[in-house]
Amino acid sequence: MIRPRRSLLFMPGSNARALEKARNLPADGIILDLEDSVAPDAKALARDQIAQAIAAKGFGKREVWIRTNSLDTSWWIDDVTMAGQARPDGILVPKVSSVADLNTIGDRLAAIGADSSIKVWAMIETARAVLDADKLAAASRDPKTRLAGFVFGPNDIARETRIRMLPGRAAMIPMITHCILATRAHGLEILDGPYSDFSNVDGFGQECAQGRDLGFDGKTLIHPGQIEACNVIFTPPAEEIAQARKIIAAFEQPENASRGAIRLDGQMVERLHADMARRTIAIADAIAAMGN
Repeated sequence: MIRPRRSLLFMPGSNARALEKARNLPADGIILDLEDSVAPDAKALARDQIAQAIAAKGFGKREVWIRTNSLDTSWWIDDVTMAGQARPDGILVPKVSSVADLNTIGDRLAAIGADSSIKVWAMIETARAVLDADKLAAASRDPKTRLAGFVFGPNDIARETRIRMLPGRAAMIPMITHCILATRAHGLEILDGPYSDFSNVDGFGQECAQGRDLGFDGKTLIHPGQIEACNVIFTPPAEEIAQARKIIAAFEQPENASRGAIRLDGQMVERLHADMARRTIAIADAIAAMGN
């Protein structure tokens, strides 16, 4: 089943008001955060509030993730333990750099008997993670890792590699496409990282469109004001949906049943285009079911 992940919004777990507000925002998913947005002395409070928020439910059809602290901190064990018991849809782990990191998370979830429905998402935020993206994605073959996909983290990558974060991200595109290829080779999904200058509406829209065209499934966000534009950009446009239906209908004609390619509106259309069209329809139907 295809699940829309056009927009996933980070919300600080230490802010009770933000957690309540998250229940009514039109994002496809909410990431309840224990990491960057939570001060060290508020980690325990954030843990408790997130657990209570998930237990209270009320998030509707929105996917709910918990972002833990990274494995090089003293907080991660308590974070993963709480997350495994709270039963979100996913656990987002920062700065995953090795298969051993994935196994560590998987082992902890197994030790506490976490429900098998809880998936793990790895944040790709280090040079090592980018270089070993294929190895990380391949680890999804081991059910213990629960790996469902990546979230590309441009800000931390820029910090570690000294690549400048300039409009268009030209210097980072080879790293992005490398990670996207790794996920697709192993049947995983991948989301783009956040755009920090939330007051720059045009810049945000351009980066969303770039991310969509590069092959990201959606984008993580840091401000509710970014949700609407992100949803629009990552939603197949009406003309694309109409064309997809037309391609599928053409191949369903009896005279085309055995053909690998057909002529449609003056163009050659192959069965691979029909496969792409079916995915377009599936994601459009899933988005319509979300009601956002």
